[in-house]
Amino acid sequence: MSREIEQFQVLRVIGNNVVMVQGSKNGKEYVIIGKGIGFAVKDAGVIDSNDHRIEKLFRLEDREEWSQYQILLEDIDPKVMKITDEIIGDITSQFPGKLNDKIYLALPSHIQFTIYRLRSGMDIINPFLQETKMTFPKEFEIASNAAEKISAEFKVQIPEDEIGFLTYHVYSAVSNVPVGQVVKASNIVNELLDLIRTERKITFAQGSMNHVRLMIHLRFSLERILQGSLIDNPFVKHIKKEFKAEYKLAQKLGKVMQSKLDVEVPEEELCFLAMHLHRLFQTLNKNNQ
Repeated sequence: MSREIEQFQVLRVIGNNVVMVQGSKNGKEYVIIGKGIGFAVKDAGVIDSNDHRIEKLFRLEDREEWSQYQILLEDIDPKVMKITDEIIGDITSQFPGKLNDKIYLALPSHIQFTIYRLRSGMDIINPFLQETKMTFPKEFEIASNAAEKISAEFKVQIPEDEIGFLTYHVYSAVSNVPVGQVVKASNIVNELLDLIRTERKITFAQGSMNHVRLMIHLRFSLERILQGSLIDNPFVKHIKKEFKAEYKLAQKLGKVMQSKLDVEVPEEELCFLAMHLHRLFQTLNKNNQ
């Protein structure tokens, strides 16, 4: 049984590869991505749902979010869309599978605003750059290559701090974690690290193995909590009994997470953190002997 063909009314041609449309069946607005899809059609034109050029068809569920992107995309430079296509191609080659659809809208908007800021002489400062480089090395490499493409096309020098922000978009695309949530998690990780330093009066060499491991553990712990992914920890009772000091510190970390995320931190997750804290402090003690 063949699928019924739906017609999409073109509301706006954003670029050669991006158009905004309205479905004939339900009247909902969509974005269609496809090589050359916008080249031959004009505003108020029609695209059939079986058009071979359609690569992606999606709509943003949040009406306010849709409105924001609609305003931004109306002024997107076609060259930005072209660069975006190339960068998304690079991401797909490194991370096969379906990307978060929002990358097709969020990335060009981000790139265009970045170019505007750089040409206007505005500073771009990323307080989480070092953490980003160490936590997402593969994504940072893709972002670095993306920065080279942007620099060559628009004759602007992309600072490393901006590469860190591009990394968030790459990671968001492959993990389905919203960019805003990635930034928020980075901020919380830094706060948790400061709490550990203060409570135990310890220091970490920037970029050291201990520093990187702890950052990654904290980052993944936050993501599991946010996504509601329960971790199986059969050693809860043992950890609470044997690692009392570490568990007490993990509880303090849990309170910070809970207040920032407004999500309850499971006991299993606290014990998992306590276990990693115990290993960390054991390693630091050996190195100081």
